[in-house]
Amino acid sequence: MKSKQRLAQLRHWRVRKKLSGTKERPRMSVFFSNENIHVQFIDDTAGQTLAAASTLSKATPDREKLGANVKSAKTIGTLAAKTALDKGIKAVVFDRGGARYHGKVKALADAAREAGLQF
Repeated sequence: MKSKQRLAQLRHWRVRKKLSGTKERPRMSVFFSNENIHVQFIDDTAGQTLAAASTLSKATPDREKLGANVKSAKTIGTLAAKTALDKGIKAVVFDRGGARYHGKVKALADAAREAGLQF
C-alpha cells in the first residue's frame, strides 16, 4: 500500500515532467506547507531562481497574520506577480506542485493573473 506522501510525490513528478521554465517564460512553482506559502520563478535551463515570494519574506506586508489559507494565497499571489513584473517577467508556466487546482492554489493563480501575469 502506498503512503499519502508517496502518492503526493508521484503526483508532483507527473505534473513536473510536463513543465519546464525558460528565461523568457519561467516556471512559477507553488509550495504550500502547513503554515506558509512559497512561490518561486525558476529558469530550468539555467537552474536558477529568478524571483521569489513567501509568507515569510520581509517584503510581505502583515506577514505575522498570514498562514497557509485562501486569504493569504490571494495576498501572496499578488505579491509574487508584482515581484515578477519588477524583474521583467510577464509570462510564466504555472507549476501547481502536485496539488489540485482548487482552493488555495486557484486563489493564488487568480490573484497573480489579476496582478498582470500571463499563464
